[in-house]
Amino acid sequence: MFIRKKKNQSGSISIQIISKRGGKYRVVESIGCSKDKKEIEILFQKAKERLKELEPSLLDYLEYNSSQRKLSNKDIRVIGDELIFGKIFDDLGCAKIAFENKKKRDIFRHLILSRLLYPGSKLYLIDYYHIYKKQKIEKNQIYRTLDAIYQEALKKEIEYCVFSHTKKVMDNNIAVTFYDVTTLYFESESEDDLKKVGFSKEGKLARPQIQLGLFTTLEGYPLAYDIFQGNKYEGHTLIEVLEHFQQRFKLKQKPIVVADRGMLTKENIAYLQKNGYRYIIAARIKNLSHTIKQQIINLPFINDGIIHTIELEEEIKEHKQRLILTFSSQRAKKDSYNREKALKKLQIKLTNNPNLTKNDLKRSAYAKFLKLKNTNCKVSFTLDEKMIEDDKKFDGIKGFITNDFSLSPNQIVAHYQNIYTIEKAFRISKTDLKVRPIYHRLEHRIKAHILIAFASYAIYKEFERRIKQSNLDIKFKLTFDYIKTMYGYKTPFGVEPLKLDDIQQKIYDAVHLT
Repeated sequence: MFIRKKKNQSGSISIQIISKRGGKYRVVESIGCSKDKKEIEILFQKAKERLKELEPSLLDYLEYNSSQRKLSNKDIRVIGDELIFGKIFDDLGCAKIAFENKKKRDIFRHLILSRLLYPGSKLYLIDYYHIYKKQKIEKNQIYRTLDAIYQEALKKEIEYCVFSHTKKVMDNNIAVTFYDVTTLYFESESEDDLKKVGFSKEGKLARPQIQLGLFTTLEGYPLAYDIFQGNKYEGHTLIEVLEHFQQRFKLKQKPIVVADRGMLTKENIAYLQKNGYRYIIAARIKNLSHTIKQQIINLPFINDGIIHTIELEEEIKEHKQRLILTFSSQRAKKDSYNREKALKKLQIKLTNNPNLTKNDLKRSAYAKFLKLKNTNCKVSFTLDEKMIEDDKKFDGIKGFITNDFSLSPNQIVAHYQNIYTIEKAFRISKTDLKVRPIYHRLEHRIKAHILIAFASYAIYKEFERRIKQSNLDIKFKLTFDYIKTMYGYKTPFGVEPLKLDDIQQKIYDAVHLT
C-alpha cells in the first residue's frame, strides 16, 4: 500500500491510501482533502500514521516493543532455510506436489530443507521444529508423512520435478549421462528382502545394505535413481535403471551413457547397442583376449597424455567398438605400490599358515598371483613370479570401450574423466546430507528416506549452480554458515527478516535474482 495525493477538478488535493492487487489500484481509505498547503501536509502525516496501522513494518513493531517490553529470543526465528532453500524448493516445482493435506506437505518440505542445513535422523526433525520454527510436531506425524511420500503417484511427481528442472538447466539437451552404484549400510544386523549383506564399498562387510544406482548429467545434476538389494551384482542394475528412465521420461534423443567397468557385461553392451544408446565404459584390459593384450603391451606409452586406439571387431563381432587407451605415470606408481603392498600381505599369510587354501584368500584381488604347488601329495601355494611380471606391463594403462565413432579419442577420455561428478554426488549425499547410516526398518520408509535425499541433492546442486553464476567470492561450504545465521523477527503480522549483512545479501541475490 502507498499514499497518493490526488488533484481534484475543484483544485483541492485528496490524500488517499491505495493498494494494488492483480494489476489494479484500489482506494483503501480517504484521509481527507484540502486546498491549503498546511492542511494537506497535516493530512499526509495522518495518512502515514494510518498506513502504519494498516500495514505495520518490522521497524514499527520494534519501536512499539521497545516502549512496551524487552525483546526476547522467543521472538527470533532462523529463516535462512526458507529464504534460500525454500525458494529453490518452490522453483523446482516441489511445492505443487499433491499431498492429501497441508500438514504432510509442510513436513515433506521441512524434511528436505532440514537435511540441507541440519541433517540428522528423521526424529531430529522434532528438534528442528522446536528450535528453529518454535513449533511442536509429533513423531507419528513424521512417520505418516514418510508412509505417504513413497506412494507411487507422489514418488513420480517428485522425480518428475527433479528431472524437469535438470532438463531445463541443460537447455533441454541431455547429451551425456553418468551412471554408478554405491552401497548404503544399516545399523541393524538383520536382513530382509531388500537389506542384504553383500560387497560393501564402505568396508562394512558384516552389515546389511542396499545399493543405490544413480544417473546424473555431465555436470552432476540428478536425473534418476533406483534402489536394489544389497547382494545384487552391480553390473545387473544398469538395464533396470535405464528402462525406468526411458519409460518415465521418453527422451527423443538418447544420451551417451558413461559408466565404470563394473557395468561392462555382455548383457549391458547388448542392451545398450540394441536400444540405440552410445556408451563409454571403463575396460577391464587384463580380462581381454590374449591377442588384444599383446597389442596393448607392444604399444609405446612413453609419457603422460599418450592415447592409442584399437578396434575390437575381433573381440565382439556383433558390434563395432573401439578400445581407447591412456597412460599416466602417477597411476603407474599407484598400481605398482598397491600390488607390492598386497603381495607382501600374501607372502606373510603363506609363511605363517602353510595350510592356507585358496578359499581363504578369495577376498583378495591379488589371489590370482598364487600358484598351486603339489609336493609329495601335499598341496601348497607360492607366488607366481611370471604372472606378477606380466601384470607389471599394464601399470598406468587405463582403457575405455565405446561404440561411438563420432567422438575423438581425446573427447572419449575427457567424457569419462568427468565421472568424478557422480562420485562427488555420492560423497555429498553420504557426508553433507547424511544419507547414511539408515535406521529405518520398513522398506517403504527406507525408500522414502532415499527419495528425500534425492530431492535434497537436486536443491543442493541448483544452489551450487546459482552461487557459481553469481561469482560470489567466498568458499561454497561457508555459504551454509551464513544461511544458518539469517534471522527474522516474530510480529503479530508474521515473521519479518532482519537486515542481511553484505555476504548474506549476495547469497540472497544469487538465489532470488538468477
